[in-house]
Amino acid sequence: MSMSMSMASSKLLLACFSLFLSLSTVSVTSQQLLPLTHSLSKTQFSSAHHLLKSTATISAARHRRHTNRKRVSLPLSPGSDYTLTFTLKSQTFSVYMDTGSDMVWFPCSPFECILCEGKYPPGSLSPLNVSKSSLLSCKSHACSSAHSSLSSSNLCAIAKCPLDEIEISDCSNFSCPSFYYAYGDGSLIAELHSETLLMPSTSNSKPLNLKNFTFGCAHSTLGEPIGVAGFGRGSLSLPAQLANLSPDLGNQFSYCLVSHSFDSTKLRHPSPLILGKYKETEIDQVSEYVYTPMLENPKHPYFYSVGLEAISVGSRRIEAPENLRRVDRQGNGGVVVDSGTTYTMLPSKLYKAVAVELERRIGKVLKRATETESMTGLRPCFYMHGRKGRLGVVIPSLALHFGRNSSVVLPRRNYFHEFMDGGDDKKKKSKGRKMGCLMMMDAGEEEEEESGPGATLGNYQQQGFEVVYDLAERRVGFARRECATLWNNLNQH
Repeated sequence: MSMSMSMASSKLLLACFSLFLSLSTVSVTSQQLLPLTHSLSKTQFSSAHHLLKSTATISAARHRRHTNRKRVSLPLSPGSDYTLTFTLKSQTFSVYMDTGSDMVWFPCSPFECILCEGKYPPGSLSPLNVSKSSLLSCKSHACSSAHSSLSSSNLCAIAKCPLDEIEISDCSNFSCPSFYYAYGDGSLIAELHSETLLMPSTSNSKPLNLKNFTFGCAHSTLGEPIGVAGFGRGSLSLPAQLANLSPDLGNQFSYCLVSHSFDSTKLRHPSPLILGKYKETEIDQVSEYVYTPMLENPKHPYFYSVGLEAISVGSRRIEAPENLRRVDRQGNGGVVVDSGTTYTMLPSKLYKAVAVELERRIGKVLKRATETESMTGLRPCFYMHGRKGRLGVVIPSLALHFGRNSSVVLPRRNYFHEFMDGGDDKKKKSKGRKMGCLMMMDAGEEEEEESGPGATLGNYQQQGFEVVYDLAERRVGFARRECATLWNNLNQH
């Protein structure tokens, strides 16, 4: 009897130890390195003007959608954005990584993409095959999150659950109704599913299995064919679901966008996306983060909003309007840090002050290229050869001053883009000249009926920085990095 009890105890201890090990494999995973691929196409854009005009148009549309919609999953397009690869049910998908939305969704079979001509090569789409068994219940918290304005009882009523079953909370067999997401130039309708999601491995990490991962399954979209990985602050975002698996992974993430200046030949390395926190000893270069607090937005809680105090052009400090410094009770104001918008969008008064100061300094030497401005949607632009052959013009420095005295000095390439003019008309005399443009845009005048962020910090201005989203401390940090070197160092470790 004693020997039997001893053997039973040993088996129990062994089982407990095995369980501990299985749980520990989750908790010790404090960092996951993933590659971000820039979606710049070598063939999609016929000229530099075409590419710049396309990204300018999309940036403006995305910012407008930020300011006047309750829920946002926004237009993303090759030429301005970054993709992340996942495996789901043995199928591999590359989707846009987006800090400006809070839902992960994939195209699902049968799939129809309306007005998507030219956005992907014919035959390249392989929609996900899903079964009804993976649909989430109308009673689930995830369903209520996807339909933020409706209670679970209302959702179950929409799902045709009988009244007597609603009254006794017995509608688990009724699926969550489809939900609608609006885009700046399109939209989608999706169902809510749950499956095991596999995140890719690198040389320093194993693949990460996310069991019971909740995602949107879109059968019909308008203008968006490939899917989005939402990294916003909502409960259905990828970081939020990671936090349920491991707080170390879900409470902080960062990315470092390899500087490209719209040159596909320079995109030889992936941009590192780091889930969790790495040790400073793992990188050769250590530059301290400049942190600024996240601002809470009661109406748009999924945004990463920060306060902007001023912008300096050279030695001149231009104060930001009051609405960029804080977010009011109606959810208006602040600056959204967004991986999915290309250019920084500023309210008209601040933008014009920055543009005028830049022109005042550069215009003494360089001539305005007004035709290039109309073709790209950017301004001011200049011919870089100089007046009367004068060369060596100095582009003034530009710095962003965030809340709590947090200042970030941008490298010149992050706000002033130089390129060879490849105008669409080959007979133009300007063809072959070197141009330079300010890579920030006018967001327009504020309108009383609109609500939401006052400005957007785009990914072009984030290049060459590691941007960290510290969800535990509710702050955003910036540190200058050689992003390709950071990828190599972390991948080796």
